[in-house]
Amino acid sequence: MCGILAIIGKGKEEQLVRELSKRMAHRGPDENDLYMTEKGHFLSHERLSIVDLHSGKQPIQGTATAYMVHNGEVYNHEELRNGLLKEHTFRTKSDSEVIVHLYEEFGYDFCDKIDGDFAFVVIDGDDYMAARDPLGVKPLYYGLDERGRIYFSSEMKAIADQCKTFSTFPPGHYYTAKTGFVKYYKPEYEYYAKADQDLDLELIRNTLTEATSKRLMADVPIGVLLSGGLDSSLTSSIASRLLKAKGQKLHSFSIGLDANAPDVVAAKKVADFLGAEHHEVYFSVEEGVAILDQLIWQIETYDVTSVRASVPMYFLSKKITDTGVKVVLSGEGADEIFGGYLYFRNAPNAEEFQKETIERVQKLFTADLLRADKSTMSHGLEARVPFLDKEFLNVAVRIKPHEKQPKNYEGKEKYILRKAFDTPNDPYLPDEVLWRQKEQFSDGVGYNWIDQLIDYCATQVSDAQLEGAVTEFPYNSPTTKEAYLYRSIFQKHYPQLSAAQTVRKWIPKWQENLDPSGRANDAHLKPGFQMAKLD
Repeated sequence: MCGILAIIGKGKEEQLVRELSKRMAHRGPDENDLYMTEKGHFLSHERLSIVDLHSGKQPIQGTATAYMVHNGEVYNHEELRNGLLKEHTFRTKSDSEVIVHLYEEFGYDFCDKIDGDFAFVVIDGDDYMAARDPLGVKPLYYGLDERGRIYFSSEMKAIADQCKTFSTFPPGHYYTAKTGFVKYYKPEYEYYAKADQDLDLELIRNTLTEATSKRLMADVPIGVLLSGGLDSSLTSSIASRLLKAKGQKLHSFSIGLDANAPDVVAAKKVADFLGAEHHEVYFSVEEGVAILDQLIWQIETYDVTSVRASVPMYFLSKKITDTGVKVVLSGEGADEIFGGYLYFRNAPNAEEFQKETIERVQKLFTADLLRADKSTMSHGLEARVPFLDKEFLNVAVRIKPHEKQPKNYEGKEKYILRKAFDTPNDPYLPDEVLWRQKEQFSDGVGYNWIDQLIDYCATQVSDAQLEGAVTEFPYNSPTTKEAYLYRSIFQKHYPQLSAAQTVRKWIPKWQENLDPSGRANDAHLKPGFQMAKLD
């Protein structure tokens, strides 16, 4: 994981480019470098060293005149080196280097050959291309300045005040001056009627295990974000088994307001069950409120649920990096794939259920993936997401939707995922965790967090201010005092209309209360309620 910046076009001062790149220094605290091409274009890189700690410095030159910067991980880089690229001479052992060689070998048409999470820019003379991974696990922005120069960067803070317009780079696309945007990721599951696969619990279990195994690739210590919910607990359990086979021990991390927070209690049960080296982190509402300004600058959004969940993740990430761990596995994506949010219970039919899961997967880059990346990378920590592995998606999203609907299992969300790992003879998790109801991260750290955060925001925004929100913020106007406060902070740091337009509000469907908290849904159970598994 890193921060990348590219400027296509002549006339920028090198010192200014370095300063712009340094705005993302938190993404790459280990080393940095900048290269100006013979044509006057710039590539800059802030590096977090994960693979090839000693020779993987970027930008990386290809065999001839092409140079590249990359943020992310290429999990099949060894396979590419030994197969499609076996005739190429490599300068480093970095997984990133395969990208520039793929460009030399195939031109623009190679992104679908990469198994990984990425945002990259290649410059070759005056030719260039930029691309983003299929789901947008890694962030990327692009913009245009008054003189027609084109910018690409991992975070918009590096380019917002340089560009007259800018936007989020669409996931699953590449861009060149010759082709414009080209959609290279075209999975069958994007058409809802292709959800025609029979349920295969063993296939779910095997493909998720393989997805997790890939994401243990690193030359640095790896840990897991463990909330005690189903998704993070499953990835933790799988990782624990894989690491034990290598003689290694799992390091797990959880956070809450105190030791009685729902997630902290559940996470400790999981860690004890797995024999993990467990770390608990606590924060107070007062501490959370105090970092709102810094946090919103970091995560570059005013979306309410993203801010709520980013605060604990921000504190947790700082503690994790203090231990020396630089990579963590996280559970993002499972709720979107399997319809795990409580509002999915109210889907009117299987077709609408499937359409909503697909849209949620496609829009993850605007919310959970943005939050997971930027709140962790604020402290130079890389988060990897096994549930969004391409092969796992191909299996899980295409399962017939009636197999996923909670109403077919007495209201139990993600039933088939739970059942796939319900192996009594060799259990992955304790039953009380495997069958625990969905608890959104911002709720699970302690219900007082959101309740008191809302109360605090109410003291900072007057009724008159909220009434004038439509005039003050005509685009995506806030409708609550909490949303107004976040929008005001965002506006201070990112006053451009282009910045506001990068944010998409997360709103649940099929329920009256539109607050994004899971507790807003009538199906939310009281603390301590235990779901029973079905036979």
